[in-house]
Amino acid sequence: MTFDPFGDFETRGYLRNVAKTKDLAVVQRLQHNSFLTGIDAGLAHLEARPSLTYADVLQTHKILFEAVFPWAGEDRLKNASTIFVNKGAVLFAHPNDIRRAVDYALENGQDKAFMAEKPGEVMGYLAYGHPFLDGNGRTIMLIHAELARRAGFSIDWSATDKDQYLAALTQEIETPGQGKLDAYLKPFIRKGSGKDGLAAAIKGGAGPRWRQRRCRSWPDPRSGAQGPLRSSGTETQGLTVLTSRQGFLSSSPPTFRLYGL
Repeated sequence: MTFDPFGDFETRGYLRNVAKTKDLAVVQRLQHNSFLTGIDAGLAHLEARPSLTYADVLQTHKILFEAVFPWAGEDRLKNASTIFVNKGAVLFAHPNDIRRAVDYALENGQDKAFMAEKPGEVMGYLAYGHPFLDGNGRTIMLIHAELARRAGFSIDWSATDKDQYLAALTQEIETPGQGKLDAYLKPFIRKGSGKDGLAAAIKGGAGPRWRQRRCRSWPDPRSGAQGPLRSSGTETQGLTVLTSRQGFLSSSPPTFRLYGL
């Protein structure tokens, strides 16, 4: 099934890319080239900021992908507010919750002690937020790398295994705060910023990314409806999402869970 949140794949191609192509392989090459061109500018933008905010996440995505997508730098709340996005059994943040999840990651990621102790938890909330329709993995990796640099360490992404990392990230999203991704990343933590090494590693193809996304209509959260979210496929069949927002109003982390019916 083609990922088509705008509903105009046939006339405007995959996610309204500038070439209007429907060939996903071509789009991926365009994205890769755009990323290679923009990564240094993206890292420089982040390094120059006195503190990182949600606006910097949006601007980083714009720097990296504006040559491919006219909507680069816009989050899902702006351009896809009525759908949810999932990868397999992982359901990413409702558009209304994206910023709160990312803000929580940025707040704690800029606490050097927290970031040094729980880099996986910070990454988990960035990934759960999934702000964009595409380009999330590479964008949040740059954000996470800058947070790590400020905390005095780096992660040797070139030494990680894509499948193992994604498995640990999935566990982190499904059970946040349990240290799943922290434990996986621990052997790959290196002292020092490693900024130049990060750029080289990502340019060389390091940095796992989500694929095979799906989108579905989302019930209006103002209605109070909270039933099972179902799709025509089997990936989200029989799942309901329960969201506790109380954590956003206190110092404790927000919690998001998927529960089978």
